[in-house]
Amino acid sequence: MEEAQIENKSALQQKVKDVMSEVAKVVVGQEYMVNRLLIGLFTNGHVLLEGVPGLAKTLTVNTLANVLHLDFQRIQFTPDLMPSDLIGTMIYNQKQGNFEVKKGPIFSNLVLADEVNRSPAKVQSALLEAMQEKQVTIGETTFPLDRPFLVLATQNPVDQEGTYPLPEAQVDRFMLKVTVSYPTKSQELEVMRRMSNMTFNKDVNTILTKEEIFSIRDQVNQVEISESLERYIIELVYATRSPLDYGLKQEAEYIQYGVSPRASINLNLSAKAVAYMEGRDYVLPEDIKEIAYDVMNHRILLNYEAEADGVTTKDIIEKILKQVPIG
Repeated sequence: MEEAQIENKSALQQKVKDVMSEVAKVVVGQEYMVNRLLIGLFTNGHVLLEGVPGLAKTLTVNTLANVLHLDFQRIQFTPDLMPSDLIGTMIYNQKQGNFEVKKGPIFSNLVLADEVNRSPAKVQSALLEAMQEKQVTIGETTFPLDRPFLVLATQNPVDQEGTYPLPEAQVDRFMLKVTVSYPTKSQELEVMRRMSNMTFNKDVNTILTKEEIFSIRDQVNQVEISESLERYIIELVYATRSPLDYGLKQEAEYIQYGVSPRASINLNLSAKAVAYMEGRDYVLPEDIKEIAYDVMNHRILLNYEAEADGVTTKDIIEKILKQVPIG
């Protein structure tokens, strides 16, 4: 690698750290969520955020969009939301005597789909189709979506009344599912002090441009991963599908369906992003293990016996990571 390329890479890696610091000026104690959002952005993968209300999910995404100088739209999903409210529609112009396209909020760089499980299947399908195809059709015209394009969807795990849970096949479209946890006591004290101060400044500096984001994506793609680690990823994936072959007798009783091929693709991509953000140009086993839960937890479908015994996908993934050898 030429010296200029090395300097450019180091400068961009430092800017990624600066992004984290800049977001922390406004948001307290959500470094894990911000890290996962950046991994999604740098690998062109969408993120599903799950957490109870009030954990600064919307504030974090909004602040991150400002730091990255990206267009941001928040869409509140409700039972009466229509697909046209999301992607746009054709409206009649009386002066011109013709129909014109009115684009919806999906035409943005960062789209926060708030409480995505509160809208009916048609709206969810419209969103997920846009995520997959990176384009939408209004009338007879197809429009490409803005680049970069990242959907960050949230769902509340507590209040399930009046919700339309996302089908497993649709949840699989999300690269990562991130569980957002409560802040610590000291963090919550700082949150309370900041948000109780009506003069608190939420302004942040722009750190990365769109062009730099695309450069980072190229550099992440160039991160090396050895063949032995590629095979390790495949073994992890197959351990969810055929647990008995890996000595996971107890886990085999709980798993109804293992992960899809998207899991192996996304494990590879996200492990590269983890390595890049750590300042390395090669993947370590620890990178795969670090991101494995976020990539796999929404793709493993457990049966009713697991629910009755209080077994979670986290328990299953932890056991798989312990059981499956590296190399």
